[in-house]
Amino acid sequence: MTDPTDPTDPTDPTGPRLEPLPADWQRALAVVAHPDDLEYGCAAAVADWTDAGKEVVYLLATRGEAGIDTVAPAECGPLREREQRAGAAVVGVSTVEFLGHRDGVVEYGTELRRDIAAAIRRHRPELVVTLNHRDTWGPAVGGAWNSPDHRAVGRATLDAVGDAGNRWIFPELLAGHGLEPWDGVRWVAVAGSPTPTHAVDATAGLERSVLSLLQHRGYLQVLTDRNPEVYCREFLVGAARAVAPRFGGVPAVAFELFPR
Repeated sequence: MTDPTDPTDPTDPTGPRLEPLPADWQRALAVVAHPDDLEYGCAAAVADWTDAGKEVVYLLATRGEAGIDTVAPAECGPLREREQRAGAAVVGVSTVEFLGHRDGVVEYGTELRRDIAAAIRRHRPELVVTLNHRDTWGPAVGGAWNSPDHRAVGRATLDAVGDAGNRWIFPELLAGHGLEPWDGVRWVAVAGSPTPTHAVDATAGLERSVLSLLQHRGYLQVLTDRNPEVYCREFLVGAARAVAPRFGGVPAVAFELFPR
């Protein structure tokens, strides 16, 4: 049971006020493990950003090929990739890249850090977004254990931001691929964190976030036997409203912000 006095609960109305996420940037790179991670995590914020003319690129470590028990990976991977591209398009994201790491057994390490650092050098973002890298989802969901893929990708993303700016770490990125170091990342924003510090108003983007998640119909039909639209709307609207008491009463997407 959630302790309502626990300050790490992002839905606790008595917790510290969440500050507005900085908006003085133009390019963002969102790095997650699986198709649908961003749709569950922060698509309403992405819609708000692209509406403002900002550039957002999605980078996924896997194609989610192990995510549907009744569909073999060879068929599931392409299906989920198509669904992810469709979901991204709904919120104004046209560039979606996949690293090809194996779903379910993503390993934190230099290979993953190098792949993410290469993408940071290619796209030169000022803001990097990722998903909860901590062991659990925190008290708001009863301390549920986090996925090993989420933990690995989130931690590797936080580390790869530094790697991308250091020419002596992964020098092959410059020598072999012409990727100059990029030390221009100013913040890393972690969606789904049990200890959020900032938030983005979800009002304008909330309906499109629901439609974005609905693009993952192949996944949703095995995840729940509920009506997909009802399920997606209740989940996303409920999550945004739960953050509102800590953000001036405004439905929002919460992030833990790490400045650089």
